[in-house]
Amino acid sequence: MKSTGIVRKVDQLGRIVMPVELRRTLHIDVRDPLEIYTAGDRIMLRKYEVSCIFCDSTKAVSEFQEKPVCDDCRLELLELATSPNA
Repeated sequence: MKSTGIVRKVDQLGRIVMPVELRRTLHIDVRDPLEIYTAGDRIMLRKYEVSCIFCDSTKAVSEFQEKPVCDDCRLELLELATSPNA
């Protein structure tokens, strides 16, 4: 992890403000969803991207029966379903 040297206080509603420079650098726009992770006593934010439920890829993901699946896993599932041993 890299320190930015930026310190912000939490307001009464639990909010913090991310500096515009940081948002620009990380391509975070107004209303972009962020995922919140914890590791020990650390809080991490990550720009949310839909990912495949099987391999966690964020490339070429679309919904299949209301679940996100990437094209590679979709092809693999199709091969399994059409194989003679299935």
